[in-house]
Amino acid sequence: MSIILDHVNYIYGEDTPLAVKALDDICLQIPDGQFIGIIGHTGSGKSTLVQHLNGLLKASSGSIYFNGEDIYDRDFDRKKLRGKVGLVFQYPEHQLFEIDVFTDVCFGPKNLGLDKKEVELRAYDALRKVGLPDELFYQSPFDLSGGQKRRVAIAGVLAMKPEVLVLDEPTAGLDPKGREEILHQIRDLQKKTGMTVILVSHSMEDVAEYVDRIIVMNRGRVMYDDVPREVFRHGKELEEVGLAPPQVTYILQELKSRGLQVDTDATTVDEAAKAVMRALGEKHAT
Repeated sequence: MSIILDHVNYIYGEDTPLAVKALDDICLQIPDGQFIGIIGHTGSGKSTLVQHLNGLLKASSGSIYFNGEDIYDRDFDRKKLRGKVGLVFQYPEHQLFEIDVFTDVCFGPKNLGLDKKEVELRAYDALRKVGLPDELFYQSPFDLSGGQKRRVAIAGVLAMKPEVLVLDEPTAGLDPKGREEILHQIRDLQKKTGMTVILVSHSMEDVAEYVDRIIVMNRGRVMYDDVPREVFRHGKELEEVGLAPPQVTYILQELKSRGLQVDTDATTVDEAAKAVMRALGEKHAT
């Protein structure tokens, strides 16, 4: 297993009158190569959770293991861990600070102590992987669009060749086209590299199309942890905690209530279209 969380708890403002329990007895296993979506409303604990995965936050209690090693052991190298578990924050401008895009992406691998040629090769490869045009390599990152900034921030992490890529709300603030482009790029990257990808979002629509597994967070606890089809069967419970299944789920349920014997477990537009066509074919055949 790549990452194991064993009864992890985290309290903001511990030992103060304003203490808040942000994570409550979290037990998770994150295997190599999986594409995971972490879903939850604001304040559910999802961002706090992922900041534990590379040691940015330290658990109030419990243990976290990376490739079998306890990251809280005194002799464990947490700096090395942050090169293996790359985190892209929700707002990319928080991670961009150099004079041009290429120099910014070079920053991470340079800090690994690599020689200049290797650093530049990694930066170039990472920028190509995220689909940024060559003509933008030497522009200021602050002159880019929101979607382009996201790509640069992701490239900066990819240049360190992490084993796990964590993306906290990578589509926040983007228009529908920009959101779709980023998510497609992440999916293609995961398929080509086989790396573990953890996508944090509050949008069921974002994750339904792409992930293998969904972890639903609520009040600091894991509410559901399963494949998308199984998670979305709990529509009423999800609505009660401020979430909702994808729109196609509601459409299929409405069609079924009107007499069309359609499979309501579809989670993507493509699956829904096939389910409707299949149901219509069966109806005409009878």
